[in-house]
Amino acid sequence: MDQFGICAKYWQPGKAKTRLGATVGHAAASGLSKRFLDTLLRRFRGVAQRRVLAYTPPERRAEFAALAAGAWSLEAQAGEDLGQRMQHYFAAAFRNGVRRVVLIGSDTPTLPLEYVNKAFDLLKTYPVVLGPADDGGYYLVGTAGQVPPIFTDVAWSTPLVWSQTQSRLQAAGVRCGVLPAWYDVDDLAALRRMDQELAAQPVLDAALGALRKDIARVLDGHHA
Repeated sequence: MDQFGICAKYWQPGKAKTRLGATVGHAAASGLSKRFLDTLLRRFRGVAQRRVLAYTPPERRAEFAALAAGAWSLEAQAGEDLGQRMQHYFAAAFRNGVRRVVLIGSDTPTLPLEYVNKAFDLLKTYPVVLGPADDGGYYLVGTAGQVPPIFTDVAWSTPLVWSQTQSRLQAAGVRCGVLPAWYDVDDLAALRRMDQELAAQPVLDAALGALRKDIARVLDGHHA
């Protein structure tokens, strides 16, 4: 059985997307954070036999359940930092008998579906698959069979994540499949990039159409 997961944080103003909020306002950034997650949940609800929304904090389960709309299983995140939370997610999946597990964050609402499908294909050959992000981290991580030694002693949320992760894989002798690069939307420049890419597409599905309207509304209201 394959499992696909999205790791998400509650969209509380001032605590979600703070870098973006510093330029467009925290209320607008919060609204976009929720829209990003909703877009991903709608676009990827047909991927894999099991789909998990790994959410935090636990007391916001009802709000996440409303977005999941019955198409995703809900699991509260556990751990002090990102590495511990990912370690817990993958360990729980393997305990449940899953063979191949893929996880993304909620900052890549336009991530191509074929990248996720390719990740599952690569996991038939490689024990680990990673999707490099433009900021020096990774936007996707997948594992097959067991949890790899890549979730400790990493400087999370820094440009060192990718290089440190590769070093840990090499030291452990673990082969890694690599996807095409993609980007997270954490700041105004990335939001504008996404807006331009959506505008260039001749046809958008309902989820991406709603996303583009929200982005346009935020950018129209931003005069900095």
